[in-house]
Amino acid sequence: MQILSGVFEGKSLGTPIAFIIMNNDKHSEDYELFRDIYRPGHADYTYQMKYGFRDYRGGGRASARETVCRVVAGAFAKLVLKSLGIEIKAEVEDEENLTKRIKEAIDEIDTCGGVVSCVIKGCPVGLGEPIYGKLHAALGEAMLSINAVKGFEYGEGFAAADMRGSEHNFARSGGILGGISDGTDINFRVAFKPIPSLGREMKGRHDVCAAPRAVPIVEAMAALVILDYYLINSRDV
Repeated sequence: MQILSGVFEGKSLGTPIAFIIMNNDKHSEDYELFRDIYRPGHADYTYQMKYGFRDYRGGGRASARETVCRVVAGAFAKLVLKSLGIEIKAEVEDEENLTKRIKEAIDEIDTCGGVVSCVIKGCPVGLGEPIYGKLHAALGEAMLSINAVKGFEYGEGFAAADMRGSEHNFARSGGILGGISDGTDINFRVAFKPIPSLGREMKGRHDVCAAPRAVPIVEAMAALVILDYYLINSRDV
């Protein structure tokens, strides 16, 4: 990555930060097969119907490659949050089991999904709005905007539906109450679907599981949301 503007001697200048990342590992010819067919599970069909054309060479905007810019922006956001005492840490859930599933998928020329969990520590009380602009809604929107994400839950999530109030009322809010941060750790989970391109039936370039590579993307998107809401809250005060 090369930073083109906005940073000097390791510090931001307050001007727009521009950067460029060169992809030196592209092989567009690998996707020639998809020029005239739609890949099951991809956005090929919807893009074609909506825009009248599509970039079949890896998925274009539907490709996870587009998240690289989010990671860079999130890295800057994390620097600011760190100075405020806010830390964000994501990780693959049940890594040992996921590693086993990935190996099995490779052996069977298949793919698999996974879950990334995230914790935000040091978030102050008061970020978020009561109705529109709920903090958990903003985090959910950010996570669901990541390619291959199929689910988002915070706190106890769907498990809360099987609990009684006496179980759920204590320390199970996920760090957010009424759409507003309560000062405790914010925790959420993000579910990634199996990668739709299967090596057994198609040519092209395929990963087996998106979850391990998605960890920094989840952290980046969380950082952008928290910093945005922190700045909004600061202006309100």
